[in-house]
Amino acid sequence: MRVPWVLINNLLLFIPPVSAGPAAYGVCQVGCAAVIMACYSAVGFTWGATMGASAPASVMACNLAFGKCQAACAAVLLAPIL
Repeated sequence: MRVPWVLINNLLLFIPPVSAGPAAYGVCQVGCAAVIMACYSAVGFTWGATMGASAPASVMACNLAFGKCQAACAAVLLAPIL
């Protein structure tokens, strides 16, 4: 029996490579949530409480760090695609 190389090549072409992008993204999100909780606790506030424009600088610094962490997580999620 002759091996159908065209079929094998097509199968290999369309099988996606295995990547840990979504799993790494989930781990990254957990890490960001833990860091923001620790940051808010350290400055004496509750994460999730809205303060609007009257938020102190320490809370704004926590929010900035959380935003940077989330951006890094987005890069981790998209890394296998790029």
